[in-house]
Amino acid sequence: MAGNIKSEIRTLERMMSIYCRGKHGGERLCPDCGALLVYAAGCIINCPRDPKPACKACPSNCYAPEKRALIREVMRYSGPKMLFRHPLLTLRHYLRF
Repeated sequence: MAGNIKSEIRTLERMMSIYCRGKHGGERLCPDCGALLVYAAGCIINCPRDPKPACKACPSNCYAPEKRALIREVMRYSGPKMLFRHPLLTLRHYLRF
């Protein structure tokens, strides 16, 4: 797996953790958030584009509409919080895209 894909999945894991802890109150991912993470990681790994663009700018729709809405909610909630909890990871993510 390419380094950028690993980094993108790592960023998604951190964002999902922030979201689940804030919305569902657990220390670990709940089953729903865990399933969404596995689904999203699968979409990232199986991306047909090379080089892989940011998903929101991609002309292909790999995500099912309901999953896309959930991922957007996760990003909207945890994105601003990432800057304070994982500043270097956030900086690398924004410089890459």
